[in-house]
Amino acid sequence: MAATSPPLPSSFQNRKKIFSNFTSSKPFSILSSDKKCSRFWCQIKSFENQPPNWSVEFLSGTEPIHLIQNSPSSSMSMAAASASDSAVKTVKKVCLFYCAETKALAERIAAESDAIEIRSINWRTFEDGFPNLFIPNAHGIRGQHVAFLASFSSPGVIFEQLSVIYALPKLFISSFTLVLPFFPTGTSERMEDEGDVATAFTLARILSNIPTSRGGPTSLVTFDIHALQERFYFGDNILPCFESGIPLLKNRLQQLPDSDNVRYPLLFLMMVLGKDFISSCNIFQRYIRSA
Repeated sequence: MAATSPPLPSSFQNRKKIFSNFTSSKPFSILSSDKKCSRFWCQIKSFENQPPNWSVEFLSGTEPIHLIQNSPSSSMSMAAASASDSAVKTVKKVCLFYCAETKALAERIAAESDAIEIRSINWRTFEDGFPNLFIPNAHGIRGQHVAFLASFSSPGVIFEQLSVIYALPKLFISSFTLVLPFFPTGTSERMEDEGDVATAFTLARILSNIPTSRGGPTSLVTFDIHALQERFYFGDNILPCFESGIPLLKNRLQQLPDSDNVRYPLLFLMMVLGKDFISSCNIFQRYIRSA
C-alpha cells in the first residue's frame, strides 16, 4: 500500500495563488518548462497558524511538484545554526593603538580578549624635536573599530598624541574610541579670580574637534574627571563617558595585609575632591592658628 502524503494546511488549500509569491528570475510557468532547469527548490516560510516547516521541490518538467514536510528537529537545528552564526557575526573586533607610555597596559588589555588586536605606531622625531609619526598598514584598518589608549601625563607628549588622534578617524574606520585614563586639567575647571584660565575647558575644546569617523562622533572614556559638570565643556562632535576607578582601588586596598588600618572616608575625599579638599584643609588650618 502506497504511503500517503501528510495533509496540507487548510490555508494552503484555500490559496490558489501562493506560488505567485515566490521570487525567481523567471516566472514559475516558464521555469517549469525550461529544459535547462533540472531542479527547483524553495521553502515556504509561513502559513496562517502553521509552523514554517514546508518545502516545495520541482525536479524536472516531467515530474510533479513535491510538497515536503520538514521534521521539527531539522527546523530547530537550522534555527540553532542561524543563531550561532549571528552570534559569531556580532563579535566586535577592535584595533587598539597606544602611545609609548601605555604599551604595557595595552598588551595586558589585549591579553584579556581575543577580540582586541594590538596595532603599533612609529613614534619618531625630526632633528628639531617635532614629531615624525607614521601609522603602519593604514589601509588594513579600513572599516574596523579603532581605539587609542592615550596618556596626557605631561604637556610635552600631548601634541604628538593629538596628531595621531586626529589622523585615525580619517582612515575610513567604522568607529573611533579615545581612552584617556587621566584627564590632566580636570581640577582647573573654573575661575576663582578674574584672569584665571580654566584649562579644563581648553583641553575639552581641543578633544571636541577630533574628526568624526564613519560611525559618527568620537567616544571619549576617562576616569575620575573630578567634576561631572565638565561634561558640558565638550562639544557635539565627541561623546564623553565618565568612569571611576575608586571601586577598583577599594578592592585592592582590602587585599592588603594591613587593610584594617586604611581609613576610607579620608582617602575618598582626597581622591574625589582633589585639590579642593587640600585647599579646604589649608584654609581650616589657617583659621585655627589665627583663632
